[in-house]
Amino acid sequence: MTSDVAVIAGAGLGLSASLARLLTKEGFRVVLAARNLGKLSTLVDETGALAVETEVADVASVENLFDVADKAGPLSLVVFNASGRARGPIADLDPESVRQALLVGAYGGFLVGQQAARRLLSRGSGSILFTGATASVKGFPGSAGFAMPKFGLRGLAQSMARELAPKNIHVAHFIIDGVIAPNEPGQNRPDRPAEPDRQDRRLSPDAIAETYLATHRQHRSAWTWELELRPWLENF
Repeated sequence: MTSDVAVIAGAGLGLSASLARLLTKEGFRVVLAARNLGKLSTLVDETGALAVETEVADVASVENLFDVADKAGPLSLVVFNASGRARGPIADLDPESVRQALLVGAYGGFLVGQQAARRLLSRGSGSILFTGATASVKGFPGSAGFAMPKFGLRGLAQSMARELAPKNIHVAHFIIDGVIAPNEPGQNRPDRPAEPDRQDRRLSPDAIAETYLATHRQHRSAWTWELELRPWLENF
């Protein structure tokens, strides 16, 4: 029997790596899409995943990604993890950086979602999951260049959920309300030191991955279109 295919767009060494490991363990054929494939070499060796160099904001590149996925087997699950961000006060933001953030974080979500929808509609089932953030619902000072693409991605997900749910395609949006803990060597950042006295202060990427898979497997009589995930110590 051919394994179902799961595509992870915007793959990296955090949540995407946890998803790749879990989905492989559960019998999926995993396809990882990223700009820089070098960083995924160890994960590919570990999971046997396919890695495809992809620019999520480029039409031809996204089409190629899904052409490769088609050859791997029947598509069942697509996760969009790519994110665009431009930091700084509104008066100082570089317009080109903001444009790129919008192209990757929102337009890229559309391109990936469109290709996924075409294939899952032909199949008659499947899931498309979008990764959001606190900025999906809250625009903080200095975060316009992050909130804009995240708000756009949430709107895309909501619209797709309403359109595709009656056609048996499950679309869900995840608000990751907090910092994801590192799960790979070298992922610790100087501005985010370890906090051994505050256990589970950051979201476990493995726990998030389990929630994504559980959402994919939800019975269609009780589908979720949006979930918020936050550590027990995170403020609402």
